[in-house]
Amino acid sequence: MDAKELTERQQKILRLVVQEYIQSATPVSSKSITTYNLGVRAATIRNEMSHLEELGYLTQPHTSAGRVPTEAGYRYFVEKLMNQVELPNEEQRMISHQFHQARLELDQWLRLSAAVLAHMSQNASLITAPKSDLCHVKHVELISIRDNVVLLILVLQGGTLKQQILNLDYPIDQDSLSRLARQLNDLWGGQDANGVAAISTPLIDDVAIKVSELVVDTMRRVDTRRSSDIYRDGLLNILTHTEFKEREGIQQIIRVLEEHQMVERLVGEALSQGGVQIIIGGDGKWEEFSEVSIVLARYGVADEVTGAMGVIGPLRMPYSRTVSVVRYMSHLMSNLISDLYGYQKLT
Repeated sequence: MDAKELTERQQKILRLVVQEYIQSATPVSSKSITTYNLGVRAATIRNEMSHLEELGYLTQPHTSAGRVPTEAGYRYFVEKLMNQVELPNEEQRMISHQFHQARLELDQWLRLSAAVLAHMSQNASLITAPKSDLCHVKHVELISIRDNVVLLILVLQGGTLKQQILNLDYPIDQDSLSRLARQLNDLWGGQDANGVAAISTPLIDDVAIKVSELVVDTMRRVDTRRSSDIYRDGLLNILTHTEFKEREGIQQIIRVLEEHQMVERLVGEALSQGGVQIIIGGDGKWEEFSEVSIVLARYGVADEVTGAMGVIGPLRMPYSRTVSVVRYMSHLMSNLISDLYGYQKLT
């Protein structure tokens, strides 16, 4: 439906119906709308609500009942009528304080993010670990274990650490290994696997060549991993919603949270676009989500490493509140990841 099809009064009535239904979970009558003093008679409001029903924005569960928003009604509300609000400063400070108290570990940030999203939205949440298309070298260490056996420690940008045993043809002392590691760090810092391979081509030192081969092999295996880890929280929250007393809605939520392939499709949707994405009842292309709404946003480091986070709940979702929570959390995590990776955060 096009916004031009609704008059200003119809838009006001639709907004009020959506807001009332989100709050009460009961059909909204024309009588309850008259309490907002729109300056028209109750009969006019009834006629306008009937017209909104004809246009497909409202529906009437029972003949004697009030009306509830349809998917199209929610979508129109989100796209045209919803007020954009920021998360209150007090809540921002509370969340920020929680992250400052957490250990400086990516895993802790992700678990906390999922918990905060679920708590603040009172719905289910998910967040994927940030992932780069290609991993990059942050630091290399070489440690002598015994005779000609060396431990290679490869630290990738983002904190991933890989350890490999390297067997040399002859013994080499720790001072020589440390000196070689410093040289390789100067050459390889910030490079992906192809970059390391290209830079290593002119090397003639046998040890350096073996180290470079092992580093390139390790990085390429990391690059081929299928997907990021997924953190979830809040499944119990949705059991409190009236809509999910029926099995269908619960099954759809569980599919979103538990099926890895499903999450990857949603993450692709979020990562392909900027800002906050709102999927209502599947938006005509996700039949699996006909009973749920999903609010998604990407976060991370521009063109380097990104993840996605979101909230999953009923169609009757407090969209303005949920969007403000997801938007704030994506900004917060982008800042944290930016500090961790040392790049410019997503905008």
